[in-house]
Amino acid sequence: MSTIQAWVATAAGENLVRQQIDLGPLGAEDVEVMVEHCGMCHSDISVLDNDWGFSQFPAVLGHEVVGRVVAVGASAKGLSIGQKVGVDWTSGSCMHCRQCKSGDQHLCHQAQPTIVGHRGGFASHIRAHWAWAIPLPENLNFAEAGPLLCGGITVFNPLMMYAKPTSRVGIVGIGGLGHLGIKFAAAYGCEVTAFTSHESKFEAARSFGAHHVVSSRDSVAIRELAGSLDLLIITVNVRLDWESLIAALASKGRMHVVGAILDPIPVAALPIILGQKSISGSPTGSPVAIETMLDFAARHKIAPQTEHMPMSRINEAIEHLKSGKARYRIVLDADFA
Repeated sequence: MSTIQAWVATAAGENLVRQQIDLGPLGAEDVEVMVEHCGMCHSDISVLDNDWGFSQFPAVLGHEVVGRVVAVGASAKGLSIGQKVGVDWTSGSCMHCRQCKSGDQHLCHQAQPTIVGHRGGFASHIRAHWAWAIPLPENLNFAEAGPLLCGGITVFNPLMMYAKPTSRVGIVGIGGLGHLGIKFAAAYGCEVTAFTSHESKFEAARSFGAHHVVSSRDSVAIRELAGSLDLLIITVNVRLDWESLIAALASKGRMHVVGAILDPIPVAALPIILGQKSISGSPTGSPVAIETMLDFAARHKIAPQTEHMPMSRINEAIEHLKSGKARYRIVLDADFA
């Protein structure tokens, strides 16, 4: 269908309003998905508030979408009507550049963000290029799958790139991304140290699989870890004790940033050089990486800890997420009927 219902941000920072939108004709390589559930990510809030400076309004947010295919373009491949799929941060890429041909479609310079210049998943329907409508494993909990499509792949990707089952991994931040990072790292076999600024989350971190928990505000405790971590994944977007965290890395250790920190990260060169350490970052992942992550999650019964709300309460959900009280991912259930 070309006409859909959606919750629309008309300007930065404004409450979302329900509107009818005409999507126009379905593209030849696109599919249309009827939305059943959509996770709410902090990136949705960042785009809503134009924190990154590239938001486009009016905007339909929501990029952790799960639903069923209801229409298939004439040139779309591999998907069928009724199939359960997910759509993540990226809804399309050029498919002909070096990155796309190398299997790194998420790094395509022409990649289409699902919620910037495109209609996202806080809606009755969403469209995406067929390669970016990711089939969901049958043994995955359909209603809980949304947060895996952004939060899950964002922390899974660095683990697959840089960790081994014998690695000692630190996860900084026990929120929507971090709690999934702990679950994935523990299931992979790593020794996991969780860092959180909230002592109230210590036991939760252990329940997710952390072997050790440290306060990210306790520089003394962090320095006691000096030289011990092979991989440190930063999932938060706040200032940290960077000197102590880098000191916690083992020789050849890596600090990997997936939290969209707006302030520069101060780094002294000498500890990096002498320890042959690395600092890196990554966005989400390619379609194949997302499929691999979903298969891993299904096999190990990894699911996000969620709070479900009807999509009609979307503005309430936004305020709940902004307050920092969400535990640990909000999922909106479509209720347009």
